[in-house]
Amino acid sequence: MNHLIVYAHPRKESFNHAILETAVRGLRQKGHEVVVRDLYAIEFQPVISSSEILGGIGEDIEQEQEYLKWADVITFIYPIWWTGLPAIVKGYIERVFTYGFAYRYVNGEQMGLMKGKKAVIINTQGKSHAQYAEMGMDKALLLTSDTGIFEYCGMEVLHHEVFESVPSSDEATRLAWLKQIEEMTSKA
Repeated sequence: MNHLIVYAHPRKESFNHAILETAVRGLRQKGHEVVVRDLYAIEFQPVISSSEILGGIGEDIEQEQEYLKWADVITFIYPIWWTGLPAIVKGYIERVFTYGFAYRYVNGEQMGLMKGKKAVIINTQGKSHAQYAEMGMDKALLLTSDTGIFEYCGMEVLHHEVFESVPSSDEATRLAWLKQIEEMTSKA
C-alpha cells in the first residue's frame, strides 16, 4: 500500500517528530511504500496567489497533487495551534486540494474527487481533552478537519488521534502514545 505522510512541525526534537519516525518505521516494517512531505523541510509556501485562485497552479502544487494521486492512505501529523491547523498545513490544503482536483460542483452539488483515499490525522495539543471539550473545541476540530476538509473531498477518515497535554506529559506517557502509533501502523 502507498502511504503519504504530510508532516508539519518546525522542530526535529518535537514529539510530533517522534510520532513521524515511529509511523514511518512501522509502515515500512509492514512492507508499505512511504513518502514523507515535511512541509517545513521542503519550505512549502502556504500563501495562495491570485492566479491560483483563478485555477492556475505551479509545478510545486502539481508535484504535491501527484503524491496525493499515488497514495492510498494520507496521514497528516501536526500540532493543534490556536485551536486549529498550523498555517503551513492550512496553506497546503488551500493550495493543493484545489477545485477540480480534490472537489468540484456539478449542478450546484459538491462532489469529493478523492474517493477511495483514506485519511489518518494525528495531532498533539497543549491542553487536555477535558479543557477542549469544556469549550466545545473538541467537536469543532473534528468538524473543521475531518468533515470540512477530508470527508468534503471524498476521503474516508480512518483514525483521528489527539495526544493531549503534550508539554506537561511524562516520558512513560509519551512512550505509551508511541506504542499506540506502532499498533495503528501495524494494522495499516
